[in-house]
Amino acid sequence: MADHIATGQQLANKAEKKLFCCCALFGSNYEDAAELFLKSAKSFKLGKSWDKAGSIFIKSAKCHMKLDNKFDAAKAYVDASHCYKKTSRKGGITCLKQAVTIFMEIGQHIMAAKYCKEIGDLYELDQDFEQAKSYYEKAAELFDIRGDSATSVIQCKQKVAQFSAQLQQLVFLFLSLQCNFSITD
Repeated sequence: MADHIATGQQLANKAEKKLFCCCALFGSNYEDAAELFLKSAKSFKLGKSWDKAGSIFIKSAKCHMKLDNKFDAAKAYVDASHCYKKTSRKGGITCLKQAVTIFMEIGQHIMAAKYCKEIGDLYELDQDFEQAKSYYEKAAELFDIRGDSATSVIQCKQKVAQFSAQLQQLVFLFLSLQCNFSITD
């Protein structure tokens, strides 16, 4: 694992140098840097250095955005998300939101829907049912745009119904507890 981390660091350093190279004679800086960052992040992944891999995938995504290569940028944000999810669901969610935004910009609605659904899953794990419901609703809408993903739309709407029921139960529980405290006071 230490070898992978050392390799990842060397590749990241080379990528950083490409970004700060002042002479264009050495090639396309952002393109080369994006590729080196990608290789670096994969090395960090092999070394199970999840946060470092995630941060390097984000650097690769930013280089792809500079090149107006939005699809690869979105993929890099997804890769970053999968690394961050190993240590922090919040970090994973943040990167997936970036990917969803980009996929929507470039008309990749099915990809955006898939990752909205994944965000909903992560919020469900955090028991944030309001956010989970919101992202499943968004996923259902995005799956429905093309009209050929009926099964996915139904699955998402079932989750929305489940979260709605859970939220109503929580409201009912809260109100009943509040009434109990009012009666005993």
